[in-house]
Amino acid sequence: MSLYQACWLLLGLVLGSALIFIARGLGSQHEKRLLANALLIAAILYVGFALVWGDFAWFLIELGGVPAYGLFYWLAYRYSTYWLAVGWSVHPAWDVFLHLTGPGHDIAPEWYATACISFDFLLAAYIVATAGRWQNEFTS
Repeated sequence: MSLYQACWLLLGLVLGSALIFIARGLGSQHEKRLLANALLIAAILYVGFALVWGDFAWFLIELGGVPAYGLFYWLAYRYSTYWLAVGWSVHPAWDVFLHLTGPGHDIAPEWYATACISFDFLLAAYIVATAGRWQNEFTS
């Protein structure tokens, strides 16, 4: 790993920590809702990158991520908070296999996809650590 990549991973941890800090200040019901919405936003940002580059094929691919990660949101709402952690923990595969090492490496900036890895795993770990406190509080 290069120093460049380490800096972006550190940025992901800093930004993830900031989001957790903000979310915790909202109370557990709103905290969980913010972290769930953030998962959808993470997917939507990739749609934005495809739009910026004007690549319609990648726009469709990235657009497919929105309902995919929306499914984790719904599963967390309907069944268990742990589904939200699963959504955050599988999102780095999108970052790595599509954007860092895959065919979409020209769509999302390398720094963004790299920072997302640590951001995503931090949020997944936080949600697992916090899920017991959140049980039965996810209401619409």
